[in-house]
Amino acid sequence: MTEIPEHLLKRSRERRAALGLGGDDAAAGGDAPAATPAVSSSSAPAASAAAPAAPAGRAAAKPAAAPPPPKPDSPVVVAYKKRRRIPVWAMAALGLMPIWVFMYARSLTPVEEEAEGPLGLGAEIYSNCASCHGGDGGGGVGYAFSGGSVLATFPNIEDQLRYVYYGTGEYNLAGVEIYGDPNREGGPHITGERGVMPQFGATAGGALTDYELLSVVCHERYTLGGADPTMEPWAEEYEQWCSEESEVFAALEGGQYTLPTMDQFVEGIIPIGEAPVEGSGPQE
Repeated sequence: MTEIPEHLLKRSRERRAALGLGGDDAAAGGDAPAATPAVSSSSAPAASAAAPAAPAGRAAAKPAAAPPPPKPDSPVVVAYKKRRRIPVWAMAALGLMPIWVFMYARSLTPVEEEAEGPLGLGAEIYSNCASCHGGDGGGGVGYAFSGGSVLATFPNIEDQLRYVYYGTGEYNLAGVEIYGDPNREGGPHITGERGVMPQFGATAGGALTDYELLSVVCHERYTLGGADPTMEPWAEEYEQWCSEESEVFAALEGGQYTLPTMDQFVEGIIPIGEAPVEGSGPQE
């Protein structure tokens, strides 16, 4: 704003006084500060000019939609959630259950005693005979041993030992037709009538030693044939020929005697001898 010099103001008052325009009043008010001239609209910024508008705020974020209500559980899931949980100690007990069952079953299973001596060895050697007489002695090409059949044919172990020792060939050459009990119920067994019996005696050129031959005959009579070693008439025969303490078996195994000479070692037995002879019935 420009200040008007005092001398110009005085001159203006005198001039107004000369013209009768109330210069005194004007003069009287001369001591008053001059009114502030109106500010030109061109020199001042437009009053109506609005202050810069504030940047418009971002639009409010749209509220997230509410999640759908959870789907109700199926009856199966509800039942599962209500089911009582298995305690930890019970899980350990269940883990040991198979072992307990196994041990319990083993305790109830009878332990089969493994045969030793002549019967144990005879069970191993019998594979030479199974192809003709059956694995369980039920018969096949050759006669059966099971059900006491072998005991009916050979009431005396010496006759069976002799027949196995020499075989069908030697019996035919010697003209011996009946190799077992001639009075056998159902008829005697005739040489060569039911296949050919190989010759197994070692001293006669066969595949078995004398103690092996005795072992397999014991197996056929007591394991397959069903003879009871604790009952008569088999108890004495078993003790002498087929038990683990058999002195006959020990003598054959040790080589002191052979089957053909066994009557020289044991008194009262039927001689097996050096050649086939007819079989015999039960000894009185």
